[in-house]
Amino acid sequence: MEEAFRTIAASIALGVEAAAVITVMVGAVEALVHLIGGVFARSADNWTRRATWLRFAGWIILALEFALGADIIRTAIAPTWDDIGKLAAIAAIRTGLSFFLERDMESALVDKSPGSAATESG
Repeated sequence: MEEAFRTIAASIALGVEAAAVITVMVGAVEALVHLIGGVFARSADNWTRRATWLRFAGWIILALEFALGADIIRTAIAPTWDDIGKLAAIAAIRTGLSFFLERDMESALVDKSPGSAATESG
């Protein structure tokens, strides 16, 4: 019975990992199209690049969440202490990446918001 659950969990985790890969791919294609469009429109100013980075960062954060979910699913069925340790390390790294990326995104949005000091001085 445990082996059946392990097989089902592995299949689900593979699907969630595929979603993470597709998420990064979609974000990368969108960012590339946006940047190329900005170059040909001759509007590749700093805000266009920043807006593209913000959108791509959002896709990456989503992909990190999918990847973490896949790892949790893989470890959910009868984990060993080694599995739990690996999951804790992976979760800490991915959570840290997400945290700092989200913080950078919020900072970039605040810098460009109407009435901010960066907007008024620039």
